[in-house]
Amino acid sequence: MSLDLVIRGTAVLPEGPLEGAWIGVKDGKIVAIGSGEAPVAAETFDAGSDLVIPGVIDGQTHATSCRGLPGIRSTTRSAIAGGVTTLVDMPYDNPAPLSDLDRLADKVAAIEEHAHANMALYGTILPEQDAADVDKLIEGGVVAFKISTFESSPTRFPRIASDKIFAIFNALSDSVLPLGVHNEDQEIVRAYIAAAKAAGHDGIEAHSASRPPAAELAATAQFLELGASAGAHAHIVHLTTGRGFQLVDNYLADGFRATGELCVHYLWFDPEKDGAELGARMKVNPPIRPGQIDALWEEIMAGRVAFVSSDHSSWPVDNKFTPSIFDAGAGVPGVETLLPAFYTAAESRGLDAAALTVEQLCERPAKFFGLWPEKGAIRIGADADLAILSDKEQVWDAAKAHDELNWSPFDGRTFSVTVTRTYLAGALAYDGTDIVNKPGSGRYVRRGPSHWFE
Repeated sequence: MSLDLVIRGTAVLPEGPLEGAWIGVKDGKIVAIGSGEAPVAAETFDAGSDLVIPGVIDGQTHATSCRGLPGIRSTTRSAIAGGVTTLVDMPYDNPAPLSDLDRLADKVAAIEEHAHANMALYGTILPEQDAADVDKLIEGGVVAFKISTFESSPTRFPRIASDKIFAIFNALSDSVLPLGVHNEDQEIVRAYIAAAKAAGHDGIEAHSASRPPAAELAATAQFLELGASAGAHAHIVHLTTGRGFQLVDNYLADGFRATGELCVHYLWFDPEKDGAELGARMKVNPPIRPGQIDALWEEIMAGRVAFVSSDHSSWPVDNKFTPSIFDAGAGVPGVETLLPAFYTAAESRGLDAAALTVEQLCERPAKFFGLWPEKGAIRIGADADLAILSDKEQVWDAAKAHDELNWSPFDGRTFSVTVTRTYLAGALAYDGTDIVNKPGSGRYVRRGPSHWFE
């Protein structure tokens, strides 16, 4: 068989790293894996001792929250430069969310026009919709659904009341698709913000206290119980404390379908250490908590974290420049830094960073969103979505990021690794300096039959 491409390097396979490995690619698929002398191919790239890993699947991005559907182009450029070959994008598009087949068709068309990387999609159900509308979006290929218990926007990001949440869970109960939630209790948060403002507290140190863990945990517990009562898969898309993951695990132990996700910025930043420098540049919701990093790593190592994502936000930095933290926009860019940030943090703790990175950023999200076994592992038959990771240290310079945002809370942070190449379906997409594939190279990825609770 004549191969299109052979990549040599240290391949991080499901059974472990293989030094001196070669990966053979034909028609966008991995068709052979070996070591020693490699077969002849139309093209060969030798990465030396650098790691070759599956393309990262970022399970939580917001590519279209600022610039609308054309924002897919900028975000997926940044993704490809970060070794991310598939984004799982949230439904809160600007100006209207992905809640019906017309909006799904519009977003798929935008992917076909703009995307440098593959995209899978979340859908949502709005307050005025019939919960049975989930069936149409499932047929359209969405991989999951998301709602919020806190209203960020009455039209684009509305609060969904408990009765509607329960109805959506019931509509999904015979499905393998998860319902995810932005998990904050609206009444607690609004009361605490009002109290903080009245007391004259307006800095980043007030942000976590104004949206206390109790608000997050109360919303989490109610959501988990509604999901359990309906027999559906309840997923918490961002937990900020060890206690949150333990709550989820209690439901799992009782036989219910429950999962919790972690975002990489919660593993890096602490408002007591970084707040003075970063201010609103580290504002996300739910907030980054003081003193939680060690506890969150314990949850990862205990197996209670479903996977790690970026929660990439496509908002420009301008909306951070406000006199009060309460008026500053929430969210940070993160898709291009997800892979090096997670790997660096794991390595700094003396962990097996390569194996943990592939598990948390590739294999687990692939299984979770129904993209396995085509994605998430270097194995025969899988898509040839690959990233090459060098142990070359780098200081992150957000001004050189491959999006149009060019800011990041990671600016000036040192990463122990650098993405030097990214391949999408066996074609070079990033050469270590430039994005070399074209808009529209990425494709819409529909959910397949695999699921988390197989």
